[in-house]
Amino acid sequence: MSETQREMTIWQHLDELRKRLLFSLIALVVTVAVSVVFADKLLKWVARPIGGLENLLSIQVTENLSVYFRVTLLSGFILALPFLLVQLILFISPGLTTKERKWVLVAVPFATLLFLIGAVFAYFVMLPAAIPFLVQFPGPEVLPKWRDYVNFVTSLIFWIGLSFETPLLMYILAKLGIVSAKGLAKQWRIAIILIAVIAAVATPTPDPVNMVLLMAPLLILYLLGILLAAFARRKDAKE
Repeated sequence: MSETQREMTIWQHLDELRKRLLFSLIALVVTVAVSVVFADKLLKWVARPIGGLENLLSIQVTENLSVYFRVTLLSGFILALPFLLVQLILFISPGLTTKERKWVLVAVPFATLLFLIGAVFAYFVMLPAAIPFLVQFPGPEVLPKWRDYVNFVTSLIFWIGLSFETPLLMYILAKLGIVSAKGLAKQWRIAIILIAVIAAVATPTPDPVNMVLLMAPLLILYLLGILLAAFARRKDAKE
């Protein structure tokens, strides 16, 4: 391959990246606009774990505005997630075989479902356990600020939703031959340490109860990922 052909290939990849990013941005703008229509309901939904909007304080002039956009942005991201994943697959598809493109594309609905399961887990399990601990902790009466509370809730939902993608990621890496079930199983000690670190960072409270609440599903997801990796390699061997 000549230097000119190599440069053209690089520019083609950059052009493809620009196109996929542009499509993703347009999709995100559209889904955020849709979320704006339901913004009032979304804000009430976000405030529900702490008892409603009446239990929150808005102090700064721009606080309501920043919270409004943060909540609608998270909602828009979740709505646009399947399309964003498709754009990612279309960007990497030139480096995949026809067969790999098919099963990677099939992974899109599963990736979306796993993220939603993680978000639901964060909202209905983590938040009800964490918020009473934080609000009722010994000391002066807690008067939660609207922006701090929303930043806390949206960050927790986003990162836990993202962590629930672990089994699918392990399956894809196994299909590509990058990892194996045996190798993942041998590294279980390192996996436990990493999961503990992730739980400590993502858990909103320092108490061990909430940390275990997050570690338990992450460990289950890791074991599920090992099973999926074994299934992926076994299926490839049969074929």
